[in-house]
Amino acid sequence: MDVYILGIESSCDDTSAAVLRNNVMLSNVIAGQKVHEQFGGVVPELASRAHQQNIIPVVETAIRNANIDKKQLSGVAFTRGPGLLGSLMVGISFAKSFAWALNIPLIEVDHMHAHIMANFLFEPGEDRKLPEYPFLCLIVSGGHTQLAVVNDAFNMEIIGSTIDDAAGETFDKAAKIMSLPYPGGPMIDKLGKVGNPDAFSFAKPRISGLNFSFSGLKTSILYFLRDELKKDEKFIEAHTADLCASIQKTIVDILVEKTEKAILQTGIRTLALAGGVSANSALRSAMQQLAGKHNLDLHIPKMSLTTDNAAMIAMSGYFKFQKGLFADLSAAPYATGSKR
Repeated sequence: MDVYILGIESSCDDTSAAVLRNNVMLSNVIAGQKVHEQFGGVVPELASRAHQQNIIPVVETAIRNANIDKKQLSGVAFTRGPGLLGSLMVGISFAKSFAWALNIPLIEVDHMHAHIMANFLFEPGEDRKLPEYPFLCLIVSGGHTQLAVVNDAFNMEIIGSTIDDAAGETFDKAAKIMSLPYPGGPMIDKLGKVGNPDAFSFAKPRISGLNFSFSGLKTSILYFLRDELKKDEKFIEAHTADLCASIQKTIVDILVEKTEKAILQTGIRTLALAGGVSANSALRSAMQQLAGKHNLDLHIPKMSLTTDNAAMIAMSGYFKFQKGLFADLSAAPYATGSKR
């Protein structure tokens, strides 16, 4: 019998709902929040208010687009964390009420686990090879940078993690320093395509093992631009594309170097990407080159499934549904950490 899972994602500034039939995505609706652009970053209070406005129409649209009746739903999966507590509470509260009203299971999902599980999503009629366990996964987002060995859907070992800032945060902070529009990461990607990635060099951290560090790189970018602006107040304006390309290359090089080291240490031949930064074109290209160099089986979610979305929440929820791993009405959000 087919399993229909409604997924709800509200961890940050996107309100999203999706419906899956088993592992096939029937709908995936995302409502963004333009209100944060004027502030150059997400304002938590404004985000939670926008979620309250968006959650009902987004869920209604997802069910309608899936062409099913809500009574066909088998369970409701929701993001429990990590994320902004106020934003998470909106999604959790709605999911609890919705599941209780329909008398169907409630399924809590860890946001980072869901990013990894996005690699198992199918669209209707799609036919492709799925990652085979065990596989190595690089998870890169605004708040996380991790390397994980995924032994199965519920057995994952973090073998490398950032000791300070995340890759996505570094993209955004660099963009803010250059006064680029929010969100900064995609803007750096766009401008970097027409710039020279070797125009400028920035300090790379010397961190042993498989852990990451980006705080030193952020400082290097800040001091470099400060010094150059003293000489020429229009330096950033005159070199924006080259700066974007060079900053992007430095971040991607750090990610690729650690990933390659993990490949050599573990001997794993399957590699996957996950998280919002996996939408970055330079990173996707670099990982394809790395996979070719080591003859790896590479898996990268479609662009639409890399950023925060409810389809990945529903996918993680589907795996939990199969195991009978359900939540109860006492489930509360968490801002940091991982509860897979």
